[in-house]
Amino acid sequence: MDMSVDQTVESTTDNSPLPVRRVPGDMAMWCFILAELTAFALMFILFSWLRSTDRELFLAGQQLLHPEAGLINTLALLSASGFVAQGVIANRASKQLQASRWMLAGLAVAMIYVVVKCWEYYQLGSAGYGLNGNRFFTAYFLLTGFHFLHVLLGMSIIGYVTRRLRQQVYGPDNRVGLESVACYWHMVDLLWIVLFPLVYVIR
Repeated sequence: MDMSVDQTVESTTDNSPLPVRRVPGDMAMWCFILAELTAFALMFILFSWLRSTDRELFLAGQQLLHPEAGLINTLALLSASGFVAQGVIANRASKQLQASRWMLAGLAVAMIYVVVKCWEYYQLGSAGYGLNGNRFFTAYFLLTGFHFLHVLLGMSIIGYVTRRLRQQVYGPDNRVGLESVACYWHMVDLLWIVLFPLVYVIR
């Protein structure tokens, strides 16, 4: 499905411009996103298979988690994605300073996720549950930890493009890099939307 308008060409009989549509971002980023989605899909399948082999162990492990914290993180990532999207829109309108502020807002709410997730890890570690605890916690820490690293990477590159926005590097005619970062962040958000119910909710 077409997602954005890049430029116009004259190809109609009345000489009116006809928009040429393109997928936002860079093709290399989309290849990377596809690879990451594939890796996470395999991890989700493995987690589901492990749960099917020992439902009682996984149910007991789930009861030690904090679904409220998972819900807070969901709202934080969704909000961050909304702010990042607004930043992309502002950049297309040649409002780079406004775009940078939207990006900073996205970073601020994404930090909520980082703080809450670190708190979750601390609570489980203090209770004696770690990566080598049992199959549930091994799967939990590997899956959520891998996603956590993606969040940190996403925040780093959002910070980078925010600085470049303030330097007036991006604009309506130079937005591929910014859109690529936004696409990556939306992927991180999408993965959590699947991960949260899979790990915290589904019994």
